[in-house]
Amino acid sequence: MNPRRALTVAVLVLLAVAAGVALLRSGPGGDDPARSIAAGLRCPSCQGESVADSSSPVAAAMRQVVADQLAQGRTPDEIRHWFTERYGDEVLADPPPRGPGLLLWGVPALVLLGTGYAAVRTLRPAGGRSGVPVQRAGGPGRRTTWRLGALGLVAMVGAVAFGAARVDRPADDGGSPDPAAVAVLLARDLEQQGRYDDAARMYRQALETHPAADVRLRLAFTLVRAGAPADAEREARQVLAGAPDLPEALLVLGLAQRETSPDRAPETLRRFLDAAPDHPAAGEIRRLLAPDG
Repeated sequence: MNPRRALTVAVLVLLAVAAGVALLRSGPGGDDPARSIAAGLRCPSCQGESVADSSSPVAAAMRQVVADQLAQGRTPDEIRHWFTERYGDEVLADPPPRGPGLLLWGVPALVLLGTGYAAVRTLRPAGGRSGVPVQRAGGPGRRTTWRLGALGLVAMVGAVAFGAARVDRPADDGGSPDPAAVAVLLARDLEQQGRYDDAARMYRQALETHPAADVRLRLAFTLVRAGAPADAEREARQVLAGAPDLPEALLVLGLAQRETSPDRAPETLRRFLDAAPDHPAAGEIRRLLAPDG
């Protein structure tokens, strides 16, 4: 093999290696077990930690969701889709590439195609079918151009490959979904599954960073359903301290008092009916308050 051809082969090898590195660094890794899926999710209430590594209650609940869905036979892609539907792409440790990040996928493929074509053109014998050498005008110049172009492609693909960790990555302090919002959504999913104790823990977690009345009210309703009326009454009273005539707070307080203070529950529930006579729950409450209710 003459020196020119050896140099060309070396350049081709470098291109293939650089493109392979780019694809490996830019593409998603293997993700079969629950921990691998959790490692691909960002912990909303942590700084720079994955769901797999975090000890926060929100991360623990997310890990449980992953385990439950794997047990139900869902694939890793389906589980990730479940999370992104609720919390957006920001919940992923490596969100789908956008803008410059698309180069991480496009450049390696294009380079390999272009390199293959150029290699065929360059390494093809110069002679025709008769085997008689044909002098090509500017041959050495074309080969020099190919070598320079190939070296430039090596540099470009290498830059893309080793820059993959820096392109299109959300900042740790602003790219994660809101932890309170994630906790509330997890709590609602747990409610739908009838796991009221777990749902209550998620609502409490949300209240630590987002002490809003609507979240506290959801917690109070969940505590009633979880069989913790005293805790539900306490949460409802906190809401009523800021909004004395809020119908939903009166409703949950009255329902809790049916267990904690049965003699006071009717009065509270009548206050609810006075505040919201057309509330969807009003009919059922009237039946409860009826003499034979």
